[in-house]
Amino acid sequence: MTLLELFQLLKKHLKLVIALPVVCAIAMGVVSFTMMDNTYTATTSMYILAKTDGSQTSYYNDLSASQMLSNDIATLLDSDSVKSGAAKELGLSSLADYKVSVTSETTTRVISLSVTGASPDGAAAVANAMANSVSTVAQDVDAAQAVNVIDKAKVPTQPSGPNRKLYIAVAALAGLFVAVAIVVLLDMLNTRVRSVDDAVELLGVPVIGRFPVVKGGK
Repeated sequence: MTLLELFQLLKKHLKLVIALPVVCAIAMGVVSFTMMDNTYTATTSMYILAKTDGSQTSYYNDLSASQMLSNDIATLLDSDSVKSGAAKELGLSSLADYKVSVTSETTTRVISLSVTGASPDGAAAVANAMANSVSTVAQDVDAAQAVNVIDKAKVPTQPSGPNRKLYIAVAALAGLFVAVAIVVLLDMLNTRVRSVDDAVELLGVPVIGRFPVVKGGK
């Protein structure tokens, strides 16, 4: 099947090609707005203060060593010790309902901690509690002198997810793909002779004459 034939086939079933993506998009919109809860992300930034003893000072002045230190603290932020300390501070049993993400620059000892949850107040509280907890744990394990908060996490005013527009767009594209697949499959299953070329291919003999179509005739 050539591309032109495909376009002609889609034009013939234009209602299905249009209707199915629209139905899928509407269905996903209903699901995303009624069944998917909003999530909120709060972010705090911290500066890692390296230890000041002689050899350590020169060691941590190196940019690559600074990145290693940032990676160490990022690992600590994802540890059970930090999470349990933050949960204890907030009076929670665990932080299983929150998603934690840590990012760090390659040339500084500044790291950012993002916490995503169903409650904007809860997300901000967990982010700040984890920042406090990681400073304590870092000193306990002798990883850094301190982890100082630069910007405390603020309560987000707008949801960060779910990305409903993306879900709806993907659903519409999926509906279009399914519609095209259905049209092509129906055409393949249709074994009727619909053109001269079909007759020649089926019978293997040339066409020697045709009956003209007379519009309005009897």
